[in-house]
Amino acid sequence: MARVFTTDAVAARERLEYWNAVVSDAYVPLRCRTPDNNVTGSIRVDSLATLELSLVTSTPQNVVRSPSLIARSAEDYFLVNIQTEGTGLVSQDGRTVELRPGDFALYDSTRPYELGFPGAFQQYVLMLPGPALRSQLGDPTRRTARGVRGAQGAGHLLIEMIRTLAADITVLEPAAAVAVARGVEHLVVAGLSALAGDARPEPSAATRREQVMACARARLRDPGLTVASIAAELHTSVSTLHRAFAGESYSIAEWIWVQRLERVRAELLDPAQRHRTISDLAFGWGFVDASHFSRAFRQRYGCTARELRV
Repeated sequence: MARVFTTDAVAARERLEYWNAVVSDAYVPLRCRTPDNNVTGSIRVDSLATLELSLVTSTPQNVVRSPSLIARSAEDYFLVNIQTEGTGLVSQDGRTVELRPGDFALYDSTRPYELGFPGAFQQYVLMLPGPALRSQLGDPTRRTARGVRGAQGAGHLLIEMIRTLAADITVLEPAAAVAVARGVEHLVVAGLSALAGDARPEPSAATRREQVMACARARLRDPGLTVASIAAELHTSVSTLHRAFAGESYSIAEWIWVQRLERVRAELLDPAQRHRTISDLAFGWGFVDASHFSRAFRQRYGCTARELRV
């Protein structure tokens, strides 16, 4: 269940103290400063397997992770700020990067850092376990406070995947949650490795599958999602993607159908979606043919969508 913090019901004179407490609770011990010693904001935190995803909306502030705070509580996490509104600054290891909507940057909780927000802002924050990611990043000081732009490549894939994940995080099955968490980590590492100028060998079949799944999850609602469009987004060929799935018991298209069917099934069982028709739910998850959806649903679950809903 999500944890939600908001200053809405807090008296103005107590808001900054409250905000410092909830920010430190949601992430690691931090100290926030604001221009007028007041703040208005909210944080929603969701957990997904090994990572936490939060959405922060707030008024201007500076956030500091000082050596004394690290000494007091030395948690080992990497955090990724993904800007969605306004401007954010990330400073660590002698560098400062400015993030605009769609951009992301990494920082390390085990060393001092500072975040700056000169105006009202909104951003997603990923919190990833340090030991697991550290082994993939090599020297993290080369990758902190360096912006990955959201217009294309890994940055574009990550922001789209995060938006989809934020909308659907409560309906993911545990096994799917683990796979999604791995896909998110892969996209973060891919974007940072490219930025650092690392030589990148041809991805393994397993890595290609994770790339395909991450891309597809971000676009499950898109009826135009095809293997060809995924290949174009990953700058590779359709045959390369099919080879990555050659040893699996399912094709790419079959995997996409299953993911869509699982999302529709979750909404069929959700009382909050009772007002929507079955066709509306199916079309909302990228199906374009009602008959095809009905056949696929019955084949997978042994009953019709209508029978499941009753």
